[in-house]
Amino acid sequence: MLNYNSVFKNEINQGGVSVKEISPVMKINLRGKKREFLTNVGKNLNMILPIEANTSTTSDKLTAIWLSPDEWMIVSNELVSKDNNKYELQEMLFNSISKTTLGAVTNVTDQFVQLEIKGKNIYEILSAGCPFNFNEFKKKKGSTAQTVLNHIDIILHHKDENIINLFVRRSFAEHLLSWMEDCISRL
Repeated sequence: MLNYNSVFKNEINQGGVSVKEISPVMKINLRGKKREFLTNVGKNLNMILPIEANTSTTSDKLTAIWLSPDEWMIVSNELVSKDNNKYELQEMLFNSISKTTLGAVTNVTDQFVQLEIKGKNIYEILSAGCPFNFNEFKKKKGSTAQTVLNHIDIILHHKDENIINLFVRRSFAEHLLSWMEDCISRL
């Protein structure tokens, strides 16, 4: 696993909105369709994967985000030691799912940057560069969406009232942060 530096120079905190990177956090992509896949994942994670579109399930240590009928992103709710390049959960899932051909397990920790966006104006900022209608999204804690923001693919997770986790590919993160900082400064 690669150890990338943070894309963040400083936390953005202005206009009643704060944006900060949450790092290092383990992120695993799971793909599978079979009943045995869902049962196996449930036993290993000690949680049930969400099967309804644009939803998530959360336990003490993990959040499972629905991405498609046969795809989920598992995100740790805790920071992972920077020295820990080996994720036991990933190994356990790989051995019980990928090796048994029930599905696929891919570590995407270094592929995605996780941003936490807080504040009362977060939906106005997101709406400035996103075609998604946030009316229902902001009412449901745990809701998720895959959309574009300023022409960049993102995954949104409604963590709590006026708190969103945003996942963006590392190669686009700096550009997206620059755009967000510009939007926030105009509030």
